[in-house]
Amino acid sequence: MFDRLQQMEDRYIELGNQMALPEIQNDREAMHKTSKAHRDLEESVEKFRDYKKLSEGIAEARAMATDPDPEMAAMAQAELAELEPKLEAAEAALKVMLLPKDPNDEKNVILEIRAGTGGDEASLFVAEIFRMYQRFAEQHRWKIEVMSESESSVGGLKEVIALIEGDRVYSQMKFESGVHRVQRVPATETQGRVHTSAITVAVLPEAEEVEVKVEQKDLRIDTFCSSGPGGQSVNTTYSAIRITHIPTNTVVSCQDEKSQIKNREKAMRVLRSRLYEVEMQRQHDILAKERKQQVGSGDRAEKIRTYNFPQNRLTDHRIGLTLHQLDLIMQGRLQSIVDALVADDQDQKLKADASQAA
Repeated sequence: MFDRLQQMEDRYIELGNQMALPEIQNDREAMHKTSKAHRDLEESVEKFRDYKKLSEGIAEARAMATDPDPEMAAMAQAELAELEPKLEAAEAALKVMLLPKDPNDEKNVILEIRAGTGGDEASLFVAEIFRMYQRFAEQHRWKIEVMSESESSVGGLKEVIALIEGDRVYSQMKFESGVHRVQRVPATETQGRVHTSAITVAVLPEAEEVEVKVEQKDLRIDTFCSSGPGGQSVNTTYSAIRITHIPTNTVVSCQDEKSQIKNREKAMRVLRSRLYEVEMQRQHDILAKERKQQVGSGDRAEKIRTYNFPQNRLTDHRIGLTLHQLDLIMQGRLQSIVDALVADDQDQKLKADASQAA
């Protein structure tokens, strides 16, 4: 591990020197590439340097601990008691930083939320969960744009698809995919009985054109009149777009914009991301088969989380986390849950690395 870290530090210094060269500074593309590589190594190198300082401090304290002067030896022992736990924590942090990076972590995401079992109550919960994610996005200063939505008769949403753009969105949102279950007394329930409904959430890393090549001959594009709330153009112009990817029978519709061109652009972004996810899942299944165990994102069909409103309780079933602050979570305060899921994922990867090394 430390050989790798030393190589990273050497490379970091080399890149820093390169950035000072006139030929790099005068070449915008080269400067961008070099500075990005330098920036990507910065956090790991800083933590490695902190680790080395702690190691040096411990070595000095151990030497002082043998001093014949009892007062000096006692001071050294006190310093060791303080530094040794810090060294352990620093080493654990370095192990996490050396885990293979998810190549999608830096990406924007396509968020898709759909009502499942529960009828009107499920559609109301879709709208609430979407508002929760909107507030979470605001806290991170991410931009969120609705690509498509379908309203229910009671003011909820049967389905909503949105693009979330910002810094490392996928790294924070990727564990939200799955079935979300809600338990509460619906407004229409006269007996006060608790009902259970379910919705599905899908978080897809946005795919760039270079990552997913879509052939024009593989597409069937249909236009139709917009429906639902809107202005004068509703039901008068063929601005809505439906794109079918014939080889996979993947269908995407978009009618939010009055412009057919803009609707087509939005629909293509969603289509590329869905096709990218299909390919990711195919690769994931191959790896799982080779290792004879399910790895990665897991089975999306499984219930991942329960929102119990009468008890003000949220339970994430994957990691056994229960919080009695559902009111705050529904306001977008998701970070503690996200952090716990990320930590669990890192822990599983560290265990897998240890077992492979053994």
